[in-house]
Amino acid sequence: MTGTSDSPNRRWAATHRRIFTTALDLFEDFGFEQVSVTRIAARAGVSVPTFYAHYASKEHLIMAPPTVEEVGALLATQPAGLQVGERVLQANLLWIARMDPDEYAELASRWRIIATTPVLRTRVAEYERGTAGMILANLTTPSDTTQIVQASAALAATTAALLAWADGNGERKLEELFDEAFRALSA
Repeated sequence: MTGTSDSPNRRWAATHRRIFTTALDLFEDFGFEQVSVTRIAARAGVSVPTFYAHYASKEHLIMAPPTVEEVGALLATQPAGLQVGERVLQANLLWIARMDPDEYAELASRWRIIATTPVLRTRVAEYERGTAGMILANLTTPSDTTQIVQASAALAATTAALLAWADGNGERKLEELFDEAFRALSA
């Protein structure tokens, strides 16, 4: 009986993944702005409504914003006594360490697409603010101005490191770039 209840979940996950990998391939081959949702759906063998059932937009697919729960789980691995910026840095390093090589390669592809697409490079700031809000929502103490600024700065440092990594075609280790970006916050 368990196999039956898992079957729709497995099918949903397989479709979700197929749409993502199809879109990533199309974006790499033709550029983000030249690929429509209709084209992604057709190549993935799904309808346009099915695409939208899985992803809110092409931007959400490529930017892959985390959920509040994902942010909370990563922050929970860090001591609550650390400043927000240090917690975010350590959570970033843990996030990278937990990735398998395929996930890491997909992250590199996504960020190369973001870095080479002016509209995405600009829009990433909106995603930073949203993720900073998720960080603040996961803090055990009420957010004060200091925490708000620290969360925003930590997300700006995260984005700067990811963009530098993409701009450099992954030649430097992402962990080094995170460390460098967060040290710049302390300077």
